[in-house]
Amino acid sequence: MQELLVPWHVKRELLMKAEDKTDPDFGHKPEERQIEDHIKFGVINLDKPPGPSSHEVTAWAKRILGVEHAGHGGTLEA
Repeated sequence: MQELLVPWHVKRELLMKAEDKTDPDFGHKPEERQIEDHIKFGVINLDKPPGPSSHEVTAWAKRILGVEHAGHGGTLEA
C-alpha cells in the first residue's frame, strides 16, 4: 500500500515549457502595475458590517474610488 503524504511533505518542482517576456502593451506583473490599473481591474475584499445593504456599500465604494462600474458578489446577509 502506498503511503499518503501530507501536502507539505510532497516534493514539487516547477515545469516550465517556455520562457518569454510579457509585452507591456498586454499587461504587467502585479507588482509593476500602476495604482490606476489596480483600481480599474482590481477586487476589494470587504467585510460588510451589519446595517447597510450590499448595494449601499457598493455605491459608497464607487463614490470613494471615483469609478463608474462596480458590483458585489459573495455571501449576503441572511
